[in-house]
Amino acid sequence: MLLIGTALLLAPRVSAQGGGSIQSVVDPEELPDKPQPQVEAIPTGHLDDQQLDGQSGGIAAGKQSENIQQSAPGISVASISGTVTDTNGGVIGGATIELEGLNPGDRRTAVSSATGAFQFDNINPGVPYQIAIAAQGLQGWKSPPLVLAPGQFLFLTDIKLKVPNSEVSVTVYASQVQIATEQVVVAEKQRVLGIFPNFYVTYDPHPVPLTTKLKYRLAFKASTDPVTFVGIAFMAAVYQAGDVPDYQQGWDGYAQRVGAGIADTATDIFFGGAILPSLLHQDPRYFYQGTGTTKSRMLHAISYPYICKGDNGKTQPNYSSLGGDLISGAISNIYYPETNRGVGLVFEGFFVTTAVRTVNSIIQEFLLRKLTPSARQKN
Repeated sequence: MLLIGTALLLAPRVSAQGGGSIQSVVDPEELPDKPQPQVEAIPTGHLDDQQLDGQSGGIAAGKQSENIQQSAPGISVASISGTVTDTNGGVIGGATIELEGLNPGDRRTAVSSATGAFQFDNINPGVPYQIAIAAQGLQGWKSPPLVLAPGQFLFLTDIKLKVPNSEVSVTVYASQVQIATEQVVVAEKQRVLGIFPNFYVTYDPHPVPLTTKLKYRLAFKASTDPVTFVGIAFMAAVYQAGDVPDYQQGWDGYAQRVGAGIADTATDIFFGGAILPSLLHQDPRYFYQGTGTTKSRMLHAISYPYICKGDNGKTQPNYSSLGGDLISGAISNIYYPETNRGVGLVFEGFFVTTAVRTVNSIIQEFLLRKLTPSARQKN
């Protein structure tokens, strides 16, 4: 909107001197040229943002405070207008616009219309003003000092209110089954020196109980691992060299010892690591302590074959491990030579297996994590 200066009209002046009258008329062309209106649009994208308190509203722009300063006589006033938008170019209605001059009393407010427009009229030229804009939920905007010339109409462009920077925290919750499954996936990758299976230990400081399905999965993985068969074949050769148990010598005897080793391993793992733990709701894994005094860690390791953690998180006698050793020893009476069968075979296997498990727990607590690459990377 252009502000047109009002033309100055001078009426004939009449004076009476010495009983007569003289008329004088001033020719309008002799008047000085009036100031011409000026229109200017300046980009404001370079203006600094400033966080202001937002305010929403639904009335049209143009509401001005009553403390407008009147321009001095003979000075053509100026105007400022603009459109409030967001960073995507969408207009923002109901934004609060504040015009502030140097004089504390020279302050006005307006509210942007539904199209985002606003305008301030009757602005004193030659005086610096600032415009501050606030809208609910958006970052405030403030102009640099604006000094207008007489009759200037200033249109502010590129007024873009941004969304305030904020940090968003997202918490993802997983079920215990999902967490347990992930822990088993991690355990299946644990190998001493990157070769030997180290599946039945958890280094997680916050382990969750395994489901029945996961207990069987871990047992199957351990009993069918290729390295397990290599170990059985090696021990069969050692037993054959020692002529125990009382199988014949030669390849037939070696095959019998390999078969017995496979059966011993499978029954011990499945009964002690899956079947009984599922029935008794016990966890078959070794829980790495890793902290505390050497004495406390040693006691923790030695107690593992006899004390375990239940699926309820409480410690309890390790019926699963001890019972698995006894059942495996009893089943071995079916396929061992008759000369080796009997109660002695059951308890001999039980004590040997339990002793081996105790030693393995000590090594597990103090050494094997350092030799397990995937576990060492968690330090």
